[in-house]
Amino acid sequence: MNGLFRKIWGQAHAFLERPRRTEVIDLLIILGVAGILLGALSVAHEWTGQHRPVFEIDLSPRALPGYVFFSLSRGLIAYALSLVFTLVYGYWAAKDARSERVLIPLLDILQSVPVLGFMPGFVVALAAVFPANNVGLELAAVLMIFTGQAWNMTFSFYHAVKSVPQDLREVADVYRLTWWQRLQWLELPFGTIGLVWNSMMSMAGGWFFLMISESFVLGAHDFRLPGVGSYMSVAVARGDVAAMGWAILGMSSMIVTLDQLLWRPVVAWAQKYRVEEGGYQEPISSWFLDWLKRSQVLSWSARRVRGIARRVRVPSLSGTRLGSRSSDAPEPVARSTAATSVLSWIIFLGLLSLLACGAARLLMIVHRVSAAEWAAILLAAGWTLSRVLTAVVLGTLWTLPAGLAIGLSPKLSRLLQPLVQVAASFPAPMLFPAVITGLSLLGVTLGWGSIVLMLLGTQWYVLFNVIAGATAVPSDLREAARSYRLTRWQRFRWLYFPAVFPYLVTGWVTAAGGAWNASIVSEYVTFKGQVLTTRGLGAMISRSAERADFPSLAASVVVMSAVVVLFNRTVWKSLYRLAERRFSLSK
Repeated sequence: MNGLFRKIWGQAHAFLERPRRTEVIDLLIILGVAGILLGALSVAHEWTGQHRPVFEIDLSPRALPGYVFFSLSRGLIAYALSLVFTLVYGYWAAKDARSERVLIPLLDILQSVPVLGFMPGFVVALAAVFPANNVGLELAAVLMIFTGQAWNMTFSFYHAVKSVPQDLREVADVYRLTWWQRLQWLELPFGTIGLVWNSMMSMAGGWFFLMISESFVLGAHDFRLPGVGSYMSVAVARGDVAAMGWAILGMSSMIVTLDQLLWRPVVAWAQKYRVEEGGYQEPISSWFLDWLKRSQVLSWSARRVRGIARRVRVPSLSGTRLGSRSSDAPEPVARSTAATSVLSWIIFLGLLSLLACGAARLLMIVHRVSAAEWAAILLAAGWTLSRVLTAVVLGTLWTLPAGLAIGLSPKLSRLLQPLVQVAASFPAPMLFPAVITGLSLLGVTLGWGSIVLMLLGTQWYVLFNVIAGATAVPSDLREAARSYRLTRWQRFRWLYFPAVFPYLVTGWVTAAGGAWNASIVSEYVTFKGQVLTTRGLGAMISRSAERADFPSLAASVVVMSAVVVLFNRTVWKSLYRLAERRFSLSK
């Protein structure tokens, strides 16, 4: 009894002696959780509310915070779906050589299909499933944002799993790790840094098409949802400069807040997964992460969650423990491998069946397109391809040195990451009116100006991948370069460029895919009540969607997908092989 009394008294004394700052932190966390729950209830009420044929957007500043919150909720829900898709799809493609031959070309196709290519199917199908409320339209908007996020993250995780150093693979083989242990202790940690930076870029890609996702037109139907994207689209359509300014301010505030409360802490946390063999590296810090670490509420919650996880752990996934030399250890591993192979076959055959059904349906739509229309679409694809490659080259010229500078310097990263995050996440179409005005004053036509408009969104894919690659450069190699007094050019040529080259190729692939997507808003622009257009596949897709010309829309999307897949299979795949063969730090 005395021991129990002393234990209770000790806990009470520790509570009373706890710093006042910790109590304030816990109080703020509780209030924050309560605010999140109230916000979730507000979002649920909006989703399940009575269906409105057209939502009237209030352009007054007081309505903007609510619109910003709705847009943020859609972006975060889409990101959660993208993360789950990334881990499942990327891991499956990296581990199953048979499925990889279908999954990676399919990922190329999905990345190349523009938002307007997904939009008719999403909107029509989901609106029909939920005719009495807004769930269908909300899900359609979330899924369209998802299509701007998922592919970049999936490519990053897939290539991270494929490029795990051979010595780490051999250690996993020696200790007989199961597939779950390899994923948990080796592959996920190894791919974390690249996945974090590509997650930030994926969120930015989702915001790029926010105006289309929340305020889209399909034929004579105008589907509009409350959000900052629809707020901006209405402001642009009415020429309300003040409302445009308020929308830019609201979007910037949301991005900065998201960066400080989510991405900066995650970047600082991810540094513990650096592949290091020595050398000092100045840590990346986050005031919010340090703040959370002092919380007693979160510490208590984490202990309870770990306790529950230990109690419900599934034995078949844990397999053999490290260091175990049991003679029957290979048996559960063999059973797990066989079960995984059977499951992979089932899912693979199901995927092929869905693709066959989709291809048959697609043929029924595009067979009405004439030969002359096919020729015009192919010519337009050539124009857009030239603009896409030009935008990628121009973006690389500045993002490569800038990304190296930011990724190699924690001080620069701390100063510039919020600015880069704001610039990358801000929906570039919101800036199109100002950019087009400047280009028209300089006498630049939309044919050349569309390259600039593409560049506003696609250059960030290269920058974030270069930053991720530079962050992952081992400190011991950097110290060796300093010890041998290599010049800046020698360091770039013999260390930094080879180290970031695999990340750079991923940036090129995703930037090119983003440029193809951006062509639908870069080659067909509504400005001051007038439609500005130029020759290109993006312009044809936008026109087809506006007119609800589904055969032409489907044919244009098919050609765009075919060109992207052909280019990826020939050019980008060769560069990936080069990166794995000559520029891997593990070889």
